[in-house]
Amino acid sequence: MDNELKFRYAGREDVALILKFVRELADYEKMLDEVVADEATLEEWIFDKQKAEVIFACLGDKEIGFALFFHNFSTFLGRAGLYLEDLYVSPEYRGRGYGKAILKQLAKIAVERKCGRMEWCCLDWNKPSIDFYLSLGAEQMSDWTTYRLAGNTLQELAQ
Repeated sequence: MDNELKFRYAGREDVALILKFVRELADYEKMLDEVVADEATLEEWIFDKQKAEVIFACLGDKEIGFALFFHNFSTFLGRAGLYLEDLYVSPEYRGRGYGKAILKQLAKIAVERKCGRMEWCCLDWNKPSIDFYLSLGAEQMSDWTTYRLAGNTLQELAQ
C-alpha cells in the first residue's frame, strides 16, 4: 500500500462514504442525533445543485479523511472565500499530520481560485482542534458571533 497522502475530489459514487464520514464526525462532536442528512439529500445538494465540494485524503486506495467546503463571499474583499464546513480524519490516522495536510490542500485550492480567505467554525469545547488551528496561524475571530435560524424558527420568519 502506498503511504503517500494523495487527494481526490468526491464523485457521485462516493455519497455513502461522505455520509459515513459525516456521521463519524458528528459522533466525535457528540451530535450524532442531529444528523438528518441521508444519501439522497447529500447527492442532490453536493452533486445536482453543486452547493458544496468534498475532497478525500487517501493513503493508497483508502480514504482516511475528508473535507467538505463551499464558497462564501466577502463584500469587503470583493471576492469569494472558501468556507470549510467539515474536516475529519479517522481516529486511527490522527496525530500523523494528515489534518494539517488536508488544510494545506484546501489553502492551495483557495489560492488557486483567488479566494480572499478561508474560514471555518470550531466547537468551543474542542481544545485539541483549537490548539491545532492556532498552531497553523489561524486567527480566532472572537469579535464575531455566529447566529443561526433553522427548523421552525426559519420557517416562521419566512412566512
